[in-house]
Amino acid sequence: MSRRARIAVIGVGNEFRRDDGVGWAVIDRLRARELPADAVLATCDGDPGRLIGLWEGARLAVVVDAAHTHPGSPGRVHRLALDAGLLPPPSATSSHGLGLGEAVELARVLGLLPERLIVYAVEGADSDYGTGLSPAVAAAVAPLAEAVEAELTPYLTSRERT
Repeated sequence: MSRRARIAVIGVGNEFRRDDGVGWAVIDRLRARELPADAVLATCDGDPGRLIGLWEGARLAVVVDAAHTHPGSPGRVHRLALDAGLLPPPSATSSHGLGLGEAVELARVLGLLPERLIVYAVEGADSDYGTGLSPAVAAAVAPLAEAVEAELTPYLTSRERT
């Protein structure tokens, strides 16, 4: 299979900063599912260079990250789609110094964006040091994993659908 056929699913965050670990929790949930053979599951701390390296050459990249909004609604999920263009202005901010927006812009300038990029941003309640998600964010993990899996369906080859 060509490198261009690859699907990248990336959980961004820090599992030791409470709700900032939601991306990692979704990836853990997806590891237990039967996904397309060319789907690569990865976690990342949000560094733009590492993000670009993980989605480089992908037909589809799905990124799950925590977001902080004011006022916020912990557990609410935002979906943003990018088709080889510019992301709309974010309605939420990253919990990382240099975040996903900078990675997308850098990848655009360098010609390294995936063909399609889907971002799921989950509003968090607690990014203090520690492990475990707040109840509202934890409740979003299972439905979000299902939504991410549904994003992959159109990218299955006919062999994988049978």
